[in-house]
Amino acid sequence: MRLLESRGMQVGDRDRAERLLRTTNYYRLSGYWYPYRQRSADGEGRSNTFVHGTTFDDVMALYDFDARLRAVVLSTLGPVELAVRALLGHHLGRIDPCAHLHPELLGPNARQQGSASEPSPEYQRWIKRHTDEVARSREDFVAHHRQHYSGVLPIWAAVEVMDWGGLSVLYRLSPLKVQGTVADAVGLTSAQFGSWLKSLNMLRNYAAHHGRLFNRVYTLIPKMPRSGHPQLTAVAESGNDRSFLQLTTVQHLLRSLDVGNPWLLPAVLKTFPTVARLDITTMGAPEGWEIHPLWS
Repeated sequence: MRLLESRGMQVGDRDRAERLLRTTNYYRLSGYWYPYRQRSADGEGRSNTFVHGTTFDDVMALYDFDARLRAVVLSTLGPVELAVRALLGHHLGRIDPCAHLHPELLGPNARQQGSASEPSPEYQRWIKRHTDEVARSREDFVAHHRQHYSGVLPIWAAVEVMDWGGLSVLYRLSPLKVQGTVADAVGLTSAQFGSWLKSLNMLRNYAAHHGRLFNRVYTLIPKMPRSGHPQLTAVAESGNDRSFLQLTTVQHLLRSLDVGNPWLLPAVLKTFPTVARLDITTMGAPEGWEIHPLWS
């Protein structure tokens, strides 16, 4: 506590602050007070001194907001994931009940270049991962298939034991026609939707493992349409590499798939705290975001 005060942070209720620090890792909180650290004299990075007026209460308000945001991200991604499972399982199942077990029935990414049936390294990694997931599963339907069908799951059952990462790879391994059909359901191209799945897998992992979202800079940026979706185009044109772009993809999928509750994300974003020097634009949100049809 003395260290924070010596660097210029106003603590206020020291007893409360000490209680919070006993249950919240100091290093974790440092991500929330980072924007309040003064810039170094050489302009590179930040110094250890806080800007004038920095308060511990503001830092904790940001921390609490981020906790609410993580919870809502997981809540809203759940029904999206289930819908993607159903779509991919259905369209692959129309090719063959076990299309996922036969690289020759999948897309070009599932096969060695120049081969009609030799599995690619990516497919081999994916099928090993999937086989391990099935072996570890304790789901009743998996036990049923072990007992009656030698443990072989048809694709519409197999998707139910895949995590988001596995689904993302299976989409990339799927026939191009299947990729296009699934992407059409959300108004995207197959390349765009494939990049969304990868980006949202990263977002989900951050949220599930208590990672900071509010001022995170993302290295994996989802491909956005340049026309046909004004609500997406506006965000893409800003060169957005912050959480708001990722959240916009979630909001678009909720509405286009007609699943989940599209009011949860707007509601929590509107609780961004009133703190010194920062507002929701820190997350990449444009001015007037809350009145846009996608969010209102």
